[in-house]
Parts: sequence; C-alpha cells; structure tokens
Amino acid sequence: MNILLPTDFSENAFDAICHGIELFEDSTCVFYLMHAYTPAIYRVDYMLGSPGKVGLPDGHQQVAQTQLEEIRKNLVSKFKNPRHTFVTHAAFNNLVDEVQNTVKNENIDIVIMGTQGATGAKGIFLGSNTVHVLRKATVPVLIIPKKSKFRPLDHILFPTDFEIDYKLSGLDYLLNLAKQRKSKIHIMHVSSPYGLSKEQSSNKTILERIVATSNHYFYDEPDQEVIGAINNFQSQHDIQLLAMVHNKHTFLERLFVEPIIRNIGLRSLVPFLVLPYHPKS
Repeated sequence: MNILLPTDFSENAFDAICHGIELFEDSTCVFYLMHAYTPAIYRVDYMLGSPGKVGLPDGHQQVAQTQLEEIRKNLVSKFKNPRHTFVTHAAFNNLVDEVQNTVKNENIDIVIMGTQGATGAKGIFLGSNTVHVLRKATVPVLIIPKKSKFRPLDHILFPTDFEIDYKLSGLDYLLNLAKQRKSKIHIMHVSSPYGLSKEQSSNKTILERIVATSNHYFYDEPDQEVIGAINNFQSQHDIQLLAMVHNKHTFLERLFVEPIIRNIGLRSLVPFLVLPYHPKS
C-alpha cells in the first residue's frame, strides 16, 4: 500500500502522520512524506523556467528536505515497524498540485493529512488547503482533526442519502479497511417524510448488495438536518471514523462551502474519511 502524508512541519501535521501509521500498523506500506512549498518572494526566473533547473538560492528545498529526513528518522525510531518504509519528497509547488502529481506518479492509495496547519484558525473545521485537496482528490483522503487521539477502529459511521450509484464510489476502500480492522459499519440515512424515490430505492438495493458480506447495520433516523443527525449519532455511539462519499450533488458539499463549525455543527474529533466518486462521463 502506498500512502501519501503531506506535512507543513506543524505539530498537527505530525500527529496526523502518526495516526496514519498506527491505523495501518499491520499493513505493508510505503509512506511518502511530502512537503510542498512556494517561497514568499522568489526570482522571476522561477516563473520562466523549472525551479529544478535554475536552482533555489533561497535554500527552501534543502531546508525542507532536511526537516523531512528528521521526521523520517523520528518515525522509524518511534514505531520500529519492519512493514513500513518511508520516502521523503520536497517540491517547489502548491500543495494541491503536488498531491495530485504524487498520487499519480507513485500510485498512491490514500492521502492522510491534518485539518489545520500551524496557522490554522480555531473556528475552521477544514482548512482551505484541505478543502482544495478534497475537491480534486481521485483517491480516498483521511482527515485527522487537531488533537484527535488514535483509537482502535471498531465502529465506522457512514451517513448517506442514497443519491449516488455506489458502484461508482470508492466504497471498496472503506469495506477493505473495515474488514482489515474488524470494524462495524453503521450506515445512517435521514428519512424524508416523502420516503425514498425510485432512484434512491435502487441505489439502496445496490448498497445492500455491496456491503452484504461486511459487518454492518442500517439506520433510518427521523427527518432532521443531516449534520445534526451525524452529531446525535456520534454522541450516542462510540464512533472512531466518519466516512462519506464526496459527490457535489449530496449534502457533503455543504461541508466545503460552509466550513465554520458554528454553521455546520460538526463538533466531533473523529477522523473523517472522504471517498472519491467517479460518475460516468
């Protein structure tokens, strides 16, 4: 398994890295420790050619590579896991583009990152960099909230509105993770007073088939705001992971356009797994 771990060298980023390493402690993994940077002031020749060709007089690359190597040594010493290999990568690029490049070039299976960096505002659920990565991700992205502590993955909450074709989602990744960690998947749907449409019923049937061999349970919650239902469910059950499929037509998109906690109501410190959706073109 190839796992991308972007870092801005903040404590929050390091905690997210450690969380990912613990989550996949029983898997053979290559972890790519990546830092993308854009110097605040840089020469005009950066704009005219490849930074790799003109050199980096500001020393950003050397400094970043040194810091990445220190993190690598720290992780090897801290976890001592023979199944895990670490590769460091510093790039003169913006974070979103470099994540996309690395995902493609290194055949990445999942991206794991924190919600905020060293300068993150306290009221923000998802920082702007995280949101941009999620919007363009073609593989699952696991977001680790600030100060979230790793716990065994026993229970996963999967809220859904049955509005997507689950054959086109990244649901296989969630099912494999649940099987590996022996987790139970709680599939939650907020009922509408009008019931399910024909398309929703069809999608639900497909979902039931897909999860048939997994440890799962379906819940129909009373009609209410979805975000409130998620919070209520998490307060009543010991959930260690919140998982959703990112589709612009579903309620998840509201998490990206309304990122303030007081607006969306998400109060949990539970890690947040966003699965990609690949609609037919």
